[in-house]
Amino acid sequence: MGSDHYFSASPGSAEKLRRINVTLDGHEVAVTTAGGIFSPDHVDTGTAVLLSHTPPPPPGGNLLDLGCGWGPISLTLAMQAPHATVWAVDVNERALDLVRQNAEEHGLSNVNAVLPDDVPDDVVFRTIRSNPPIRVGKNELHALMQRWIPRLEERSDAWLVVQRNLGSDSLQRWLAATFETGFSVHRSSTAKGFRVLKVRHHGSPVSEPIALP
Repeated sequence: MGSDHYFSASPGSAEKLRRINVTLDGHEVAVTTAGGIFSPDHVDTGTAVLLSHTPPPPPGGNLLDLGCGWGPISLTLAMQAPHATVWAVDVNERALDLVRQNAEEHGLSNVNAVLPDDVPDDVVFRTIRSNPPIRVGKNELHALMQRWIPRLEERSDAWLVVQRNLGSDSLQRWLAATFETGFSVHRSSTAKGFRVLKVRHHGSPVSEPIALP
């Protein structure tokens, strides 16, 4: 990719469209990927771990794939929850075009592939699934979490997959310290060198009734 990163807004490298066969939701499907995006040749190991170590998504409401790439998580969510609205969010416009193309090809009309600022402010999510872009740097990653985790509905979960040697444990500690009130954070599973972190939004604590004299 030369000087491009998969988190570049508009990759300058050649598009180099390619067709690959992948397994999503237990089905082998053909998808289109391209250069200048994350993992264009296969479903990367972290995403595969996330997909195989999380429960089925809620059947309705808004679901978020944060950092969607060409769309393996978004497409899987859309297949598993056809009555939900899947928001595929990325800063890479080439990736978003690919998600739209792949969703249309497979008849998944419930996928919205958009830039972060194009998600309406009043939309909240019944789940968040993400293989976050760790290499953007700690400050950018933390800002990403602070922007989207609070948009979980109450009694809903975010599931994040992070490679152990790229700071999964430190991210877990930061999440627990940052989202201390109304949330809980724990490691849900470990596989192939990756951790799956679960962030639960419990909601505001219920106030105890005031005893009258």
